[in-house]
Amino acid sequence: MDTGKQELAEFLQTLRHRSPPAAFGFPAGSRRRTPGLRREEVAQLANISSTWYTWIEQGREVNISADALDRIAQALKLSRSERVYLFEIAGRRDPRSADLEEDSAPDALLDMIKNIKIPAYLMGRYWDLLAWNPAATRLFSGWLDQTKPANHPPPNLLRYVFQSQAARLFVVNWENRARRLVAEFRADCRSRLEEPALQLLITELSQTSQEFDSFWKQHDVLERQGGRREFNHPAQGLICFQQVTLRPLDQEQLKLVVLTPIHQALTKALANN
Repeated sequence: MDTGKQELAEFLQTLRHRSPPAAFGFPAGSRRRTPGLRREEVAQLANISSTWYTWIEQGREVNISADALDRIAQALKLSRSERVYLFEIAGRRDPRSADLEEDSAPDALLDMIKNIKIPAYLMGRYWDLLAWNPAATRLFSGWLDQTKPANHPPPNLLRYVFQSQAARLFVVNWENRARRLVAEFRADCRSRLEEPALQLLITELSQTSQEFDSFWKQHDVLERQGGRREFNHPAQGLICFQQVTLRPLDQEQLKLVVLTPIHQALTKALANN
């Protein structure tokens, strides 16, 4: 038996066996062989063929669609982690992944960002900035220090880089950095390319920036990496950082970016000004 199909079969069996019938609207009864749901009951809840569901649990060579997996996941009331695992081992993309990946951060992470003395910010799945600290505000003056109405969309890194003339002067070696950002963005969003919100952002950037349109059409893909970052700051002059990007384990669509100043004097300036 194929390893992936065997793992899927065993995983579904385990989930079914530990699902109490009463919690799903079925009588427990004393004639059940196991305390969990029957296969036909899962099939009924998922609105699929009982025979076909049995074949899945037997690890047979059946083609399981993302829609069928979605219905099984909802029928069995899977947790977020269980649902992600189900689609991973089945080799299918979850059609509800965007709904599961809410761009919200736990209070503990937000508090940590505020307490970091060097520039730090949190990006969502489309690279909107969800939170940043005072040091980041001072670094990205003219962008993150601007007051916006409550209903205004959050600042977006790609909009800043490609739609702001100030960014072209602020980012050292702008063209190379911008080209790499697009390649990193494509890699980061590789499982979300069909999402309407992402398509709207790509269309907007392509229409407002010839460079973005050109870079996007090159289909370059690079994993987001750290390294040296240089900026022409209006008050500090040329400043250099080492960038590190971290992802919360339970919300991998989020990215915590921390910029460590290379010179100690700059660290004090950004922390205390």
